[in-house]
Order: sequence, then C-alpha cells, then structure tokens
Amino acid sequence: MTRRPDAACARPASLDPLLLYRMSRVIAVAGSMVLRLCEGRFGITRREWRLIATLAGKGPMGSSELAQQTQLDRVRTSRALGSLVDKGLVLREQASGDRRHVAVALSERGQAIYDALYPQVTELNRQLLQALGERQQPFLDGLDRLEARALELASQAELPKAPRGRRAG
Repeated sequence: MTRRPDAACARPASLDPLLLYRMSRVIAVAGSMVLRLCEGRFGITRREWRLIATLAGKGPMGSSELAQQTQLDRVRTSRALGSLVDKGLVLREQASGDRRHVAVALSERGQAIYDALYPQVTELNRQLLQALGERQQPFLDGLDRLEARALELASQAELPKAPRGRRAG
C-alpha cells in the first residue's frame, strides 16, 4: 500500500511561471551589465545612476521629491546623494528665503557622466527589446498597465511592515 504525501509535504510549485520572479531574473541579468558600466567605467552605483538620470531628466529638486521620483526610501536617497556630492557629481543648492529647503542638481561632472552613460544604457535596452521584434510597443504598453495596476494594488494592500530596530524575542 502506497501512502500519498499530504499537501504540507508536497513539493512546492516552481516560481518560473510567476511574473515578478521572471522580471527579477531579467533585471538581474541585464541589470548586472548596467551595474558593470556604472561601477567599472564611471565609479558610481546603480542607485547613484538612478538619481543622476532623474536629475538630468527632471532638473533640480529636493531630496524628498527625488526619493519619490526614483521610488527609493529617503534614507537611501540621502546616503546616495551624500556620496554623489562627495564625488563632485551633484550640488546642493540653498533655496532662496528658506534655509531648511535644499535642492540638489547635477554638477558639470554629473551631467558629463549622464551624457556618456545614458546612450550606453539606451543601447543595451534597445538590444534587449530586439527579442520582441514587432511586439515591442505592445509589450511596453503592457508594462505601463502593469505599473499602474501595481500602484493601485499597493495603495489598497493591507500588508505587514518589516520590523524596524530591535526585534522582539
């Protein structure tokens, strides 16, 4: 007589069909190429690149707004900005009349890195999208819809937050 394993002992299903898992795999492989460009050629992290690219595209802004635009938390944004300031790639500018508000902007060196790196990242994206052939635009339109849906779901979700500080015994 053979025993059927109960559901608790059954082999878990593969992650392969899950959208978020598949997307993370593509990002891991393609993102590593961007990371090598950033770190190897320009001495910046991928997070720093994200801030540089956002400032290049949108212009000077406060660090909180920059964190929101890049979808990074404020602490990580602040640390990355400090590093970029130390490297001479970003400037902090005091807002007129309000000493509490500081805007950040690209320096000439930061703009030069953007001007050199952006075409390389764009080319990598172009080559990656070649796999879709004529389906590129429908895919990109679908990504727009997925992002909008993810934002909608996130605004409605009631999920536990990660514990901060000391963990209870």
